[in-house]
Amino acid sequence: MAFFPKISFQPEVEEYLSKVFRNREVSALGAQEAENRYQSLLSHLSHPPAFTTVRVNTRLASVKHVKSLLLDEIQQQFKGLNVPVLEHPKIQDILLIPVIGPRHDIRRHDSEVIVGAQCGYAVLRGAHVYVPGIISTSKVLKAGDLVSVYSDIEGKCKRGAKEFGGIKVFLGNGISELSRNEIFGSNGPLNGMGVRMIEPVYLSPSFDNVLSSHLFLQNLPSVVVSHVLNPQPGERILDMCAAPGGKTTHLATLMHDQGEVIAMDKIANKMKKIKQNAELLQLNCIKTFCYDGTKALSVEKMKKEGNEQGPPFPPESFDRILLDAPCSGMGQRPNMAYSWTLKEVTSYQPLQRKLFTVVGTSYWRRRHEGSWAVTCPVEAAAEI
Repeated sequence: MAFFPKISFQPEVEEYLSKVFRNREVSALGAQEAENRYQSLLSHLSHPPAFTTVRVNTRLASVKHVKSLLLDEIQQQFKGLNVPVLEHPKIQDILLIPVIGPRHDIRRHDSEVIVGAQCGYAVLRGAHVYVPGIISTSKVLKAGDLVSVYSDIEGKCKRGAKEFGGIKVFLGNGISELSRNEIFGSNGPLNGMGVRMIEPVYLSPSFDNVLSSHLFLQNLPSVVVSHVLNPQPGERILDMCAAPGGKTTHLATLMHDQGEVIAMDKIANKMKKIKQNAELLQLNCIKTFCYDGTKALSVEKMKKEGNEQGPPFPPESFDRILLDAPCSGMGQRPNMAYSWTLKEVTSYQPLQRKLFTVVGTSYWRRRHEGSWAVTCPVEAAAEI
């Protein structure tokens, strides 16, 4: 039985997703089986994955060495619990930590802290509660109090409220690091930890400042796509919509930091994050450009010796290209309430088509040997 309610959508989005899911292959299983699978999908979306996936920075250490370090860290965090660290059977740079939960026997406390939905989802993946995510607390809250933490999944709680009677989902218990006045006072901290989780409903390790140069938290499909692209040392690779840089840094690692990875995104603040991740993982072959991917090709721009210039790029500039096109993010887990309208969900399709066209027709350096990989979002899949 599901611990949380299945993800909720706007009615028009629910209808749209249902039609996309019931493709020819699924419908061939029969109406009842198709419905069972669809309902199972909605339930899984509202719960965290069964494993926490971390990618090892194999440029700095071996998988077995990092596995040993991570086991020691988890034993310190989960005193008395034997939580294994598993190597993926097929993907050699991945470690898997089983998620324990849901835990039904956690006693709830009278003192409450309400957090926003995004903060709540992070808690379900192993994070502590940080001050920017706190929306409401009980009227009397002191530092050191035991509190029960809830998520306002519909976004209806007012900041600073002293009580909340709306729909909320229990995330577990923690210890408040600050008083209510410190959290909501005009001179209160804008950042920093607000609640240290000690009894989460889903038990996952916290990776705050844990082996930061050796590990990168990354969902499994995002890791797989870089292996599919299979970049080679010395090649020139384009990561077309690169932020926040998980795949960019993975590509550079698979290339042994030899060659060139061009990371491009049109939002400047996101590009800063890519640079930070590259520095943290000690990767030097990554070059970043703040640029619109739909305008990244110039058939009129002549290729210069060495091709060191930035975008727009001439045709045949890259050996391989990775495109993770902007999308609705509907498949991110966990997610209990998806508020976007159908117009918002489908608004990405024209942009995705433009990006696919640029990649598919323009970039090969060696047209018969080059390759490209695309992560396909649900709104694009509906059109394919």
